[in-house]
Order: sequence, then C-alpha cells, then structure tokens
Amino acid sequence: MAYIQYGRNALRQIINDANIHNRDCLMHPLLYACQGIRYRKLEVILTTSIEKLGKAGETVKVAPGYFRNHLMPKLLAVPNIDKFAYLIREQRKIYQPEEEKVQVVTKNVEDKTKEYEKAANRLINAQLVLRRFINVEKFRARATKDDPIELRSPVTKDELIAEVARQLCVQIEPENLYLPTPLSTFGEFEVPLRLPKSIPLPEGKVHWTLQVKIRGK
Repeated sequence: MAYIQYGRNALRQIINDANIHNRDCLMHPLLYACQGIRYRKLEVILTTSIEKLGKAGETVKVAPGYFRNHLMPKLLAVPNIDKFAYLIREQRKIYQPEEEKVQVVTKNVEDKTKEYEKAANRLINAQLVLRRFINVEKFRARATKDDPIELRSPVTKDELIAEVARQLCVQIEPENLYLPTPLSTFGEFEVPLRLPKSIPLPEGKVHWTLQVKIRGK
C-alpha cells in the first residue's frame, strides 16, 4: 500500500506544481500503469487471444498491475489510444484476410452411381481378413482333425461392417450384407451382398459377394 500512497502524492504534487485544475489531462493509460494506481482499470487492446479475457483486437479493461507486469512486457496488449488502435486495425487487415467463400457442389445421380460402382468393385475384388481366438474347450473335444475349429466369439454382422469400413474404407449399411447367422469357425467365406440393381455386375460374376477370411491370433 505504500507505493500506492506514494503514487497518489506524486500526482498531487505534479498538479500543484503545474497549477493544473483539469484532471482529465492525467488520464493517459501509461501514466496510471507506471504510477501503480490500482483502483482504476485500464482500457487496453489485446494483440493475442487470451482465455477468459478476450480475443485479439478486442478492447478490455484490466488492472494496471496486470497490464504493467504481464501484458505489456510480453506485448500481449497495448494501451487503448488512437495510434495503437490504428496499428492493430491495419495489421488485422494484412494478416487476417477475408475468408474465401466455399462453394458447395452438389453431386448428381451419375456421380453417385459411379461412386457406388467403385465401392462395389472394391468390395468384390478385396478380401477381408479377421483374427480371432480359438475355443480351446471345443478344440480339445473334436472327434477328428478334420472337424472345423470353432471361434471363442463368433463374428457378427456389425463386426463385419466395422471391419469393411476400417480395412476397405467403404461404408455399407446392415441391409447391404446378408448374414443370417454369425461366422463361428475358422476358414474362408463368401458373404452375399445386397446392392442396388443399377450397379452392373463384373464379367463372370453372378451376384455380389464379400470374401472373408478368419485366421487365428
């Protein structure tokens, strides 16, 4: 509190020596920031966005000590006077040009059909590989070695759809995949696909299928 009282006395002495009756001439922000008068907040212009205070270019009120000790040394804010306000406006025009307008292009039916054809050809030409654990109890209880090896947890339709999106980057709906029962054994499978009739089948293909291979971990 001592330096606050000292700042007040210094201002009174300046006013008395200069015979100044109008206190408005001592309202410059830098004067208050340097003298340490804390009961009056300063208006400053932020040069950088600060959380819980404001965005860059906004005018906010802060305590003189906060401005003097933190904002001003790091050039995070400048006093709200005409020359600084003009510089901030000009810099924002240079470094923050107006955003270009993005035109949204709507796809027609032909473009969508071509995308569907590419996705369908990717499905029919690729092989989906999954790794699962063996059901140890049923593996030991097999009657012969030729019996199929069962999985610890069967592969469901939702898992196949998720793996198609992850491995092949193709989004399919549950109604596009025909899987009456989950896949419960190791091996290679052909899972039928139900795609729109407008998509032509490749040569030599009777219907759309997805090649799935389940291997052990």
